[in-house]
Amino acid sequence: MMNLLNLYKTWKQEEPARVEALAGAGSNRKYYRLFDAGGNTVIGVIGTSPEENRAFVYLSGFFASQGVSVPEILAVDDSCDCYLQTDLGSLSLYDALANGRKNGGKYDDRERELLKRTIKELPKLQYCARNGLDFSLCYPLPEMNREAVMFDLNYFKYCFLKPSGVEFHEMRLEEDFYRLSDDLLDESSQTFLYRDFQARNVMLHPDGSPCFIDYQGGRKGPREYDVASFLWQASAHYTPELREELIQTYLEALQPYETVDSEHFHKRLNLFVLFRTLQVLGAYGLRGYCEHKQYFIDSIPYALDNLRGLLEQEICTYPYLRQILWNLVNAPRFCEKKSDSGKSLSEEKKTVFPKENLSALKIDVLSFSYRKGIPEDPTGNGGGYVFDCRAVHNPGKYEPYKKLTGLDEPVIRFLEDDGEILKFLDSVYTLADAHVERYLQRRFTHLMFCFGCTGGQHRSVYSAQHLAVHLHEKYGIEVHVCHREQGVNTVFMANK
Repeated sequence: MMNLLNLYKTWKQEEPARVEALAGAGSNRKYYRLFDAGGNTVIGVIGTSPEENRAFVYLSGFFASQGVSVPEILAVDDSCDCYLQTDLGSLSLYDALANGRKNGGKYDDRERELLKRTIKELPKLQYCARNGLDFSLCYPLPEMNREAVMFDLNYFKYCFLKPSGVEFHEMRLEEDFYRLSDDLLDESSQTFLYRDFQARNVMLHPDGSPCFIDYQGGRKGPREYDVASFLWQASAHYTPELREELIQTYLEALQPYETVDSEHFHKRLNLFVLFRTLQVLGAYGLRGYCEHKQYFIDSIPYALDNLRGLLEQEICTYPYLRQILWNLVNAPRFCEKKSDSGKSLSEEKKTVFPKENLSALKIDVLSFSYRKGIPEDPTGNGGGYVFDCRAVHNPGKYEPYKKLTGLDEPVIRFLEDDGEILKFLDSVYTLADAHVERYLQRRFTHLMFCFGCTGGQHRSVYSAQHLAVHLHEKYGIEVHVCHREQGVNTVFMANK
């Protein structure tokens, strides 16, 4: 962190007035928004790999010279441990599509237009590589080759398939992996492979135009990979009709660069959809099962739904691999039993509450410091649950986290990687759900949950925020969150 602050001071000729940690994703890269005295901002990035940072810096400069919308690199540390880039704001394409996902893939005209604008820009990024991009500067490989493909397939095998408990014959599966690899690499390419082209890695300018980020793992490779990555994102719920519409939009945008036979493109695309789905499951297995990160665990069912759809369409033509994948999607741990009505048992057991019940109940969730006392209940009901978080490993004991809170990504990563707080909250959720459902049934109007720790800064803040989000998402009720010692208040309004 000190290197980043020194870099900012050298570039700006003054100390930052404020530094705000930003949420990360699956990588270990850390992002910060740095403010000057006038409120102007830049983004600071600290990466664990100087080689990866150099690749991003080089690619950013090259793409900008070709008219591709990417962040401008403002300054780079001599050791390339960190760098500064322009602030593209906080609205990603993924955020802008939230309502469509929430509605089960029913994207409105505005959301569909954002998707079209984004995929129209993809060929420009892919084909500008022919204008002199030095692939030898890509990290960790200059191009997608058999070793890279087999690495990703084995990533799926060891991080997802084996932990799932599905039995398989190592050598027979390996043989089909090699066949798939040969087919993926059957055609040579001189285009840039983004590798992680997805809605989270597209930022939107105020006018809705897309700007690309997080292409530091890109290399020379087939264009179909990026289309598969974008349109088969696990949680997006894109309908087959919308996918086909976006594929046609991409093919039209491709015409100035290369003439492509649509039928051949679709055939090739299916291979990459299968490959990308297996790669994604491998990543979810590593980040979810091994690193205990809840977002990735929650995403697994969506990726398996994608895989099930591919198998039903008979896209996988490799006999033993197809057999193993069917065994995987039909494994008991991934399949809910159905009742005679055709609904899952969890759906039948779930109580549906009238809207007037949902609007009647208001929930307060607070974090606090035990040093300053347990929060009072202003409603006159005498309070509710009080949970003591002090048994959980405390990130506040370590210098990098002392000035951060449980809302900051580095603290969130620390707590979730440690895992103690996840077990703690599992028990809290069980108690809270039962209590909320009983209050909804009885049309009570107020319930209170408080989380305390030593300073009211890390563990209690994390726990209160996550319970609030859990209850709002599960029941659609109004939840007020107060992080008392941080002076932060948020309201999640009831669903209408």
